[in-house]
Amino acid sequence: MFGKLKSLFTTDIGIDLGTANSLVYAKDRGIVLREPSVVAIQAGSKRVLAVGDEARQMLGRTPGNIIAIRPMKSGVIADFDITEAMIAYFINKVCPKRWFLKNVKWARPRMVIAVPSGITEVEKRAVQDAAQNAGAGKVFLVEEPMAAAIGVGLPVSEPAGSMIVDIGGGTCEVAIISLAGIVHSYSARQAGGDAMDDCIQNYVKRVYNLLIGERMAEWIKIEIGSAYPLAEEKTLEIKGRDIVTGLPKTLTINSEEVREALKEPVSQIVGAVRSTLDKCEPELAADLVDRGLVLSGGSAQLRGLDKLLASQTGLPVTLADDPLSAVAEGTGVVMNELDFLAKNESAS
Repeated sequence: MFGKLKSLFTTDIGIDLGTANSLVYAKDRGIVLREPSVVAIQAGSKRVLAVGDEARQMLGRTPGNIIAIRPMKSGVIADFDITEAMIAYFINKVCPKRWFLKNVKWARPRMVIAVPSGITEVEKRAVQDAAQNAGAGKVFLVEEPMAAAIGVGLPVSEPAGSMIVDIGGGTCEVAIISLAGIVHSYSARQAGGDAMDDCIQNYVKRVYNLLIGERMAEWIKIEIGSAYPLAEEKTLEIKGRDIVTGLPKTLTINSEEVREALKEPVSQIVGAVRSTLDKCEPELAADLVDRGLVLSGGSAQLRGLDKLLASQTGLPVTLADDPLSAVAEGTGVVMNELDFLAKNESAS
């Protein structure tokens, strides 16, 4: 009876707390929220004005009294208070009926949060504290590559090697998994979508003396970005501010130029994969020859990245059906084991 009453006001929640986007999984409902990890605040007071899609529209367009910021950097918390406010927004949006019970302990939702595999104990503690201060009850952390592997349906519990490469906005997470544990992992903090956007901005500035914003750089990456030569190269008209004249300017850029701009972050992704494979035991390596590796994460959708990795590693490479949702789906599967995890934690 109590369980049914509790379910009316709260629910277990899984969060892929990403640098660029956050996805929220609600128990028995699936993914219920996909919003940018952006918060708009009042300058000087840190009063939250908008979160998610609404705040993202303000990036690069705010007056002096409003600041639109991204509180997560390279997969970890860069601004504790703003991250706390963002998580509170997610909780209230997923559990709208709990507002008058927010101080009642039993009404606090249990939460599974995915974190990069390379973060420190201090950074883990910061994530847990931010979630609990925002209104969560018990908080469980799961490593992003493990959540991604579970989310795409890899047989992680089998005594055989599976390899996942999760490329998000802030990090590239590579892991070899066997018997429900990570055998080898590598976390590259400067090889995600944000690094790609920065490289495009710098290239356009260096070659064309044109200043473009974050959103324009991301649009260029999505529209004509690639990691491997395309069968038919593309062109795109872009807009920005001319450094020399200070006036707005329009020019055309092609996919070959963008591929050149993305060379550094793409080579870091390839390096992270090869470095992880270098540590791999012969038996696991033999498994990967047949199984190959799976790409997940929003930035894994870069055109030709699968072909480039296949040519550089000699392994079959598969892009997940819904790469952006993989980690969040994985937290949902882990959520079904929360009672087991809680018992184990209290026993230890």
